[in-house]
Amino acid sequence: MVHGIPGSRPIEPGDVVKLDVTVEKGGYVADAARTVLLESSTDMAMRLSACAAAAFEAGLAVARAGNPVSTIGRAVEREVRRSGFTVIRSLQGHGVGRTIHEPPSVPNYYDRWQEDILTEGLVITIEPIISAGSGQIFEAADGWTIRTRDGSLSAHHEHTLVITRDRPVILTAA
Repeated sequence: MVHGIPGSRPIEPGDVVKLDVTVEKGGYVADAARTVLLESSTDMAMRLSACAAAAFEAGLAVARAGNPVSTIGRAVEREVRRSGFTVIRSLQGHGVGRTIHEPPSVPNYYDRWQEDILTEGLVITIEPIISAGSGQIFEAADGWTIRTRDGSLSAHHEHTLVITRDRPVILTAA
């Protein structure tokens, strides 16, 4: 699902690969991720990847100064459920700046306990990480790789953005 360590297994047609990149420049950090579908990917993989991107867009549409952070999670979760998939609740977006993970947490589901308000100039990631299965995860023996417990496919879509009164500014898009 995420944080896989490269190994000797070659990537093959039909594989679903997540690329999650963190960059530091001038003392500031940015974070972005994409799901890449290799040729011969299944219809399920294509729908799952498209859903992660659509869920990101749904979260982006409500990410405005003055809105609660929880509105992002509500929008992401609504899109994921509408498409028949599951949000990975234990992995979420976050503030980003001088370090990779800063407050606030940006859940991909409605969290009534998340009471932070989006403020103008706040830098966060929105990163739907979703599954075609149960959404339960486990950490592999390498202590880093996170997989779906049931072996189901997953997808990840992430950008770093700056909150404004209008549409956020995406820092990690070309």
